[in-house]
Amino acid sequence: MTQDYMKVAQSWLDGNYDQQTKGEILILRNNDPAGLEDAFYRNLEFGTGGLRGVMGVGTNRMNKYTVGMATQGLANYIKKHCSGKLSVCISYDSRNNSKEFARITADVLSSNGIDVFIFDNLRPTPELSYAIRLKKAVAGVMVTASHNPKEYNGYKVFWSDGGQITSPVDKDIVAEVNAITDPTMVKFAPGADDVQGEIVTMGADVDEAYLRDICSLTLSPESVARHSDLKIVYTPLHGTGVRIARNALEKVGFKNVYHVYDQDVSDGNFPTVQSPNPEEPSALKMALEEADKVGADLVMATDPDADRLGIAVRDNEGKMVLMNGNQTASILTSYILTRWKELGKLDGNQYIVKTIVTSELLREIAESFGVKTYDVLTGFKYIAEVVKRNEGKSVFVCGGEESYGFNIGEFVRDKDAPVACIMVAECAAWCADRGMTLYQYMQEIYKTYGYRKESLCSLVRKGKSGVEEIAAIMASLRQAPPTALAGSPVVKVVDYDKPEETGLPKSNVLQFFSEAGDVVSVRPSGTEPKIKFYFGAKGADADQKLLALRAQFVD
Repeated sequence: MTQDYMKVAQSWLDGNYDQQTKGEILILRNNDPAGLEDAFYRNLEFGTGGLRGVMGVGTNRMNKYTVGMATQGLANYIKKHCSGKLSVCISYDSRNNSKEFARITADVLSSNGIDVFIFDNLRPTPELSYAIRLKKAVAGVMVTASHNPKEYNGYKVFWSDGGQITSPVDKDIVAEVNAITDPTMVKFAPGADDVQGEIVTMGADVDEAYLRDICSLTLSPESVARHSDLKIVYTPLHGTGVRIARNALEKVGFKNVYHVYDQDVSDGNFPTVQSPNPEEPSALKMALEEADKVGADLVMATDPDADRLGIAVRDNEGKMVLMNGNQTASILTSYILTRWKELGKLDGNQYIVKTIVTSELLREIAESFGVKTYDVLTGFKYIAEVVKRNEGKSVFVCGGEESYGFNIGEFVRDKDAPVACIMVAECAAWCADRGMTLYQYMQEIYKTYGYRKESLCSLVRKGKSGVEEIAAIMASLRQAPPTALAGSPVVKVVDYDKPEETGLPKSNVLQFFSEAGDVVSVRPSGTEPKIKFYFGAKGADADQKLLALRAQFVD
């Protein structure tokens, strides 16, 4: 909902805000009217996953006031709906202001009488998910903007199961947050008569437990032992994986894990990359250079909060090539189910989960092993929701999404790059035992199930006008959907804005399926000013069809 930005900005200048904030508002008003409008024309939306936005002054920015207001709303919900000893776990990544926002979150919760477990330094999102269940906390907060550009920060809320909040909890928390209309409603410090919650630091104890449990999920220790000299280049891209992911690889037995030293530095400006996103080829440039220097077999890169993993492998000519998220998820799904079958662990009561925009190849692989597949909306929280719903009834093997997220087992209820690092490296060792590389294993999968080619294209549309343009694109596609994809008739259109038809929560997503098996999915990003087009082509001519799909929708 838009608002009179000049009026709101003036209320900040007149209100109980610190002088630095007021000074920055004056600079915007005098020098950047468009920036002032963008900072105050709306409130930064606390969505079903929390906050995410550009850092700076204003109601539409991530700052100590918007973080404080979000935390007060969360505290109010917890106190109304939870009983017994109340505690919340907090972690943060390497982004600018992440530590400050985490401390503000801890102080507000404590001032509301809620105990806090906060990490002594930056830690990955999956370790926070693990810590929530370990500490029996009612909720968790991760201060991160994941793989977004350096200008962003965010605030993810998790619930007692270790997964990000989902319905109905998410909407009820949103309502409590929206009820906090002014920073004066926030308890940044306890009152004289308030019972203050204890703030306890977490550290090595949680690291050790987390590493022990994720390393227990390995399936081929003998292969790792035979190929412990596998050369791996790993980079945390200036983020939280700097110790945890490398320690995990070494703990399961890999001895040659190489650094990209300049990227081991935790730095929210991400000085060596344009974007700290392992989905972007440029983010792996330095790691690929190091791989060629040392003759590495495998490259791994995790994003700032270490929940996403990007990899590169040697092709048949020995050249390093990047694998996309669908390929990595397909390799891991095939490998894990193959090993579960060989170890006698499949009995028909297992399942995998994938998001609706992730390759149908995962489903075909699972079906060939007699394993059920659940489809969920985009976002790993929906995968975690399926795991929670099936807990004690059936066994979650693994789950993945095309956006480089994957998880194995039930210790963590979010995507988990450290455990994915372990499994990718272990799969490489297992492949070596079979006389093949990871690249050749992917080729074998394509030979078995059919060739696929996928691509993601995002149109960035910033500001108020961008929001309106994105809405217009979605409206147009709903009113006049395509009748063919790359020359093949459209046989099914799915509008996830109609939950009565999809059986899934309402979501602003459209999917078009062709007779030839090609798929196009369209959705506005929930965290960035962009609209995303997911293209999937099937068949021997998939490369050519993919170009045709991009031309049809974007070019």
